[in-house]
Amino acid sequence: MNIWEVILAFLVVVLILVSLLSNVLVLICFLYSADIRKQVPGLFILNLTVCNLVMTVLNMPLTLAGIVSQHQPGGDQFCHLVGFLETFLTTNSMLSMAALSIDRWIAVVFPLNYHSKMRYKDAALILSYTWLHSVSFPIVAASLSWLGFHPLYASCTLSSKRSAERTQFGIFTGVFHALSFLLSLVVLCFTYLKVLKVARFHCKRIDVITMQTLVLLVDIHPSVRERCLEEQRRRRQRATKKISTFIGTFILCFAPYVITRLVELTSIVPISSHWGVISKCLAYSKAVSDPFVYSLLRHQYKKTWKDIINKILKRSSINSSALTRESHNRNILQTTE
Repeated sequence: MNIWEVILAFLVVVLILVSLLSNVLVLICFLYSADIRKQVPGLFILNLTVCNLVMTVLNMPLTLAGIVSQHQPGGDQFCHLVGFLETFLTTNSMLSMAALSIDRWIAVVFPLNYHSKMRYKDAALILSYTWLHSVSFPIVAASLSWLGFHPLYASCTLSSKRSAERTQFGIFTGVFHALSFLLSLVVLCFTYLKVLKVARFHCKRIDVITMQTLVLLVDIHPSVRERCLEEQRRRRQRATKKISTFIGTFILCFAPYVITRLVELTSIVPISSHWGVISKCLAYSKAVSDPFVYSLLRHQYKKTWKDIINKILKRSSINSSALTRESHNRNILQTTE
């Protein structure tokens, strides 16, 4: 192994550890908190978390083995199964993010009709569609023997070794990425930009009320006025930062891999194997960022973790006090004897 392969192997190990820890934390929060389970977006987050965990446990270690050994890990049938899961899980994750954006769009743009438009039944129907949509492409690829080990990405994924099928495989790959990556990106941009428009409208209304209040309060202290204006500036930036994070992480993580797959089909530009693995690692890094972007940094998940930690600390303190009391009683008995 050269220095590049060592660095890439280390990067995959870090991705596995961080992704495993962060997604398990989200799963624990979901199982512990009844409030999170009651919310409709919790179903989409659960689906996204399970996809990320399976990808972390199965696909990432095999990519690591491919980087280290420089050849296919396991037999052909096993590699076909892993490639099937990789295609399914990646598509399902993208569509789950699109479903979350649709949920936010309905909640912000149609707040009065949210509970009638987005019920558990509606969320279950959306998830059913994402599963059917996601499983259709790997089924077609498996029936045409277009799953296998791809040395450029050191992974079991979509691959065709028969030159006679190059055109058909290229069309299939283009359609696959158009109906997974591009479709999800269009939905994300449409819904979140609508949400941003509504958020800015509300910010302007609040700003008008704030300025009118500041004008009326002539005797207000300058420091209080400055704090109000600072909060006004932060309010304008908050929604923009969140939506930029949602869309930006999606593009940053998935776009390099998708573009590399499409450029690879043209054979115009030679692609380095190191870049192929890097683009694959960027796609894997979405499983690392998702728990923080969609869950762990939200107030409700922070509160849940505080409750879990306080419960553990309280139980440990009760156990330690009980042990102390028991040892004290034992010492008293010994002295009396």
